[in-house]
Amino acid sequence: MPQMTLVEAVRDALRLELRRDPRVMLLGLDIGRLGGVFRATDGLQAEFGAERVVDMPLAEAAIVGASIGLAVAGFVPVAEIQFLGFTHQAFHQIGPQVGRWRQRSRGRFSAPLVIRAPFGGGIRSPEFHSDAIEAQFVQTPGIKVVMPASPYDAKGLLLEAIRDPDPVLFCEPDRLYRLHRQEVPAGEYTIPFGQARTVREGDDVTLVAWSAAVELCERAAAQLDGEGIAATVLDLRTLVPLDVEGLVRAATRTGRVVVVHEAPLSAGFGAEVAATIQEEAFFALDGPVRRVAAWDAPYPSAALEASYLPTVARVVAAARAAVRS
Repeated sequence: MPQMTLVEAVRDALRLELRRDPRVMLLGLDIGRLGGVFRATDGLQAEFGAERVVDMPLAEAAIVGASIGLAVAGFVPVAEIQFLGFTHQAFHQIGPQVGRWRQRSRGRFSAPLVIRAPFGGGIRSPEFHSDAIEAQFVQTPGIKVVMPASPYDAKGLLLEAIRDPDPVLFCEPDRLYRLHRQEVPAGEYTIPFGQARTVREGDDVTLVAWSAAVELCERAAAQLDGEGIAATVLDLRTLVPLDVEGLVRAATRTGRVVVVHEAPLSAGFGAEVAATIQEEAFFALDGPVRRVAAWDAPYPSAALEASYLPTVARVVAAARAAVRS
């Protein structure tokens, strides 16, 4: 079984779908000749041609808008927005347009569209590039929100997303693109949406995360283990649909929960996770659900990034407090 980085797994999934289904098209800024800003589409235009791997102008609304038209016309577009923070320029097309297409047509039409977008901190990128705004899209019904945290999941979830009949926002953690390699099957496989992944098991506290925060929680769990605290790490994988049963099961097992994400604390998706646990597993809890997130401030310059994002030390401190409670 080949070893792949996360970005290689994404590229492999795109290549497989371009070969399998002639309706699949890729659209985005610099994805063709350049191969994408992170080289996720490197070599695909040379292999499949400029009519299927299309270089688009610097206009996010046009990229998504054109993709909507292609989806309605029978194609299966995969649009790349260079960074998730840039989707603000296409928010109308994503939410009020493609997100409502099935409802607007009373179920007669679907919009099989995937929007890929790298995001997250840790790479010292300029303003707007690292913003974690996934919760804003959870508030746009009709959009599935997928947050892979490993090469294996990235490939399987992307194949599932491209084959889904409805629109999917596929958020890729750029900090993890080349951080490590993992065995990934060379052929096709899919991972169903709405099934959380238990990364490690422990009986004392549950750390809930998604995307790059999963790797952070793994490091925190290793440190906690040295202190005699056994932590479960739960990777949600998808925010929409949310694996409520898996979340409740993990929370019930330990009775103590810490939710970790890169978005600002207030109204981040961690609040939804905490509310869900409170509603579904209240009597299993030994203390309040705690959250570790970025601060409620605009994303800072690169020099202050480490002070803004969640850290292992903050996750460990929250887990200790949860256990003491």
